[in-house]
Amino acid sequence: MSPVKTAPAELTADDAALRTQYLNEVLGLLYPPPCDTAGGAGPVITEYLVVPNARRPRLLVPTLNPAVAAAAVRRYAEPQSRLARLKRDAVVAAVHTRTSGLLFRDRIRVTGPSSAGIDGYLSDALRRDLAVSVHIGPARANRKPVLQLLSAEGETFAFGKLGTGTLTRRLVRAETAALTTLNDSRLTKLAVPRLLHAGKWRDLQVLIQSALPVWLPRAPLNPKRLTAAMLDVAGCQGYTSGALTGSSYWRELQERLAAVADRPEGAALSAAVGVLAAHSGDTTLRYGAWHGDWAPWNMANLENTLLVWDWERFATGVPLGFDAVHHELQRRIQSTGDARAAVEATVRRSDELLAPFGVAPVSREITALLYLVDLAVRYLTDRQAEAGARLGVLGTWLLPVLIRRVEEL
Repeated sequence: MSPVKTAPAELTADDAALRTQYLNEVLGLLYPPPCDTAGGAGPVITEYLVVPNARRPRLLVPTLNPAVAAAAVRRYAEPQSRLARLKRDAVVAAVHTRTSGLLFRDRIRVTGPSSAGIDGYLSDALRRDLAVSVHIGPARANRKPVLQLLSAEGETFAFGKLGTGTLTRRLVRAETAALTTLNDSRLTKLAVPRLLHAGKWRDLQVLIQSALPVWLPRAPLNPKRLTAAMLDVAGCQGYTSGALTGSSYWRELQERLAAVADRPEGAALSAAVGVLAAHSGDTTLRYGAWHGDWAPWNMANLENTLLVWDWERFATGVPLGFDAVHHELQRRIQSTGDARAAVEATVRRSDELLAPFGVAPVSREITALLYLVDLAVRYLTDRQAEAGARLGVLGTWLLPVLIRRVEEL
């Protein structure tokens, strides 16, 4: 499952062309020849309604069964405002009563042998009849098709991810390994999807995981529950401790930095890390596991449990508390839109954020700064700026704050 991004109200002609191009690329991957996504001669494999339209595609809704179509929209995401719920409910009613043509004009009919498309592959792999709804994400280096799998009765029983390029195939493999580890870890403070299927189809890396019930009523999130869940993950593979510059985390960070050293931002990061090492290299830290992208849109708090998904960045042996710092930063960016101010505020809160994780006072700001380095290296490695990600250019928000804070140590 992936975060639902809000499309801009107005698109330039170039933006619309790029989104339509990506939609066609996704369809070509899901339904390669001899399938025909233009709806030529042959049996119909599926028909999709493009929501809201082909210029701003966000969701492909299978329309051949009205109950399935309505469920695909209803279970797409849980709107967080009354207006959003009203809009969602209007779409659900339209597709259920077959009046969606009054609201949505763009449809895609796919013809050809059923075994040649993604529907046929997944039905065989999971040994059940199913329909596929497709989520189309915003421009990001790690953008990938996300599939919602529905039964004939309209039950959302699984979500799938398809790795289509070098980066996304690696991330899908990483999430497969993470779910395998987590499903065996006996976590008690949160719910994690179960791994249902993993494999390769044509050139795509495929991961199918059980659907967490994100559509159930939400409950206010108690900070203690969030911290307890993060600690549950942190300790799922045990803890280690030791000096920063003697740790396996430090060695891996140096390797990642070396891979981006030829870029101006990479050189600036290396210089900042050098100052961190000189100042705090002998500081003893505790290391554990982290989700890697524990953001508000990758979780849902229900009355009796906390649902957490998107585990493709899961890693072990990282400084304790990284998840707390990441969540705080992403929460602030989401709520204010001011990424640079969010970085400043997050670092200022490092004492409060990291105390529940047992991080020593002398290590808290260092841990927060290490997290910023880690995140910056990720953005550079993934080439988020080149992919057009909104926060891909680190020099506009993260790097200035990080460099100044390191210099002030």
